[in-house]
Amino acid sequence: MTIPAIGSVLGSTGTGYRSALQGATGPTGTSGTDGSGFGASLSGAVDNLQQLQATSNALSIQAVTGDLNDIHTATIASTRAQVTLELVAAVRNKGVDAFNEIMRMQA
Repeated sequence: MTIPAIGSVLGSTGTGYRSALQGATGPTGTSGTDGSGFGASLSGAVDNLQQLQATSNALSIQAVTGDLNDIHTATIASTRAQVTLELVAAVRNKGVDAFNEIMRMQA
């Protein structure tokens, strides 16, 4: 039994948790400090998350109806959507915590 490389597990199409928060490390294309870069990155991550969940749901339905030939595909898609959801939620929570801390410092 061979174990596939991590790149083939994550997918070569650029979707998944590798690109879920692409650009979230800083403002993308903005020079201000208004948070619009973070908001745009988080919005893109949510859009990517919705696409991953839709794929997972479609594969799950195929698995239940018996139309799916490879159950591993459905399992990987489901896990990818779950991990991406946890990642997006964690980044959102850290952003909210940082905002609240900044607001406490100003008071």
